[in-house]
Amino acid sequence: MNSKVKHKPLIGILTTTSSNSPHTPFGSRTGWIRQLVRAGSIRGKCYAFTPTSIDWTRKTVSAWAYSGNTGWHRRTMPLPEVVYNRLPGRRAEKSEPILRLKSKLSDHQIPIFNWSFFEKNDMHRRLSNSPDALRHIPETIPAPSDKDIRGLLMKHRHVYLKPAFGSLGIGIYRMTYSSSDGYLLRFRKNGRTTVMHWDSFAKMMHYLHRRSGRLRNHIVQQGIDLVQIDGSPLDFRFHLNKTRNNRWTVAGIGAKRAARGGVTTHIHSGGAVYAPLVALEKVYDQEKARSKLQQAKNVAISLAEAVERNYPHLLGELGLDLGIDRDGHIWMFEVNSKPGRSIYKHPALRKDGRSTLRHLLNYCAYLSKAGRARRVR
Repeated sequence: MNSKVKHKPLIGILTTTSSNSPHTPFGSRTGWIRQLVRAGSIRGKCYAFTPTSIDWTRKTVSAWAYSGNTGWHRRTMPLPEVVYNRLPGRRAEKSEPILRLKSKLSDHQIPIFNWSFFEKNDMHRRLSNSPDALRHIPETIPAPSDKDIRGLLMKHRHVYLKPAFGSLGIGIYRMTYSSSDGYLLRFRKNGRTTVMHWDSFAKMMHYLHRRSGRLRNHIVQQGIDLVQIDGSPLDFRFHLNKTRNNRWTVAGIGAKRAARGGVTTHIHSGGAVYAPLVALEKVYDQEKARSKLQQAKNVAISLAEAVERNYPHLLGELGLDLGIDRDGHIWMFEVNSKPGRSIYKHPALRKDGRSTLRHLLNYCAYLSKAGRARRVR
């Protein structure tokens, strides 16, 4: 009989509290964090903690644990063996307590993955040395001047202006130009899509600067003529995870159709969610739909590998927004280090949601084992 006892990882979920309620200490994130902690505690020990809850002298954590009987409760726990970063905002990540925490984790050889949010312009710069990745990225200019925007608009006839630090489609403008209609600007305002028209580029930019100020914290990106369902563009969220063997896999895919006349396909902007094959079979015949989905999976894994090669910290999951143009070419519009989970509310995608959770915990086990090996040496 094997006398070796299989080690169970000790996983810490780094986040922040946002509620005084003992039932929802992490606000709207509570449900997801509860899923993680409960599943992680079956495989080993798992808890949530905040940046200031570690006592480095005693090497203990004032943690949030969860029990089906008692719910959330505070408990003193040992230092984690691996940390999954789920801090909810960029401001928190750039704060002094977080910078000190990350330094301390490094000093104690405790791996932390998904180090920080990505910036759109920074990620484009990192991938500029990867030709295989660049062929899937629309032409993009960071911190554009008015001249840059006009040049890209005249070249492609439709472009997107995006905040470099944005998320959920907030603050995105869609610009189009035609000789018959002039310049059109679409954006979300008060929960609705607004469309404005100008007869000159200068007038449009004057309005845009009054509304958004200088554009040094934006990027302008080539618009892509995407395949459509019922006259509305279609794109895809690919959720990739590292496996127990430290390899990338596609764990979940959601297809997103923009609301009619909408700026983006984001659900918060009125977009609709489909299972990927259901959506693709509205565009292609069944055989081609399956072939195109497999091609997109291969591209997604190749792009994740390129991101990882050009990023200095550990990554355990990525969200890639991909689209397919009318010629069948696959494009990547954004890559997120902390992908949202709203697509998994769709009944057809709940299995994918559970898959992402399983891979997350398997990767935590891998990092825990690798970390123990390093500390022993």
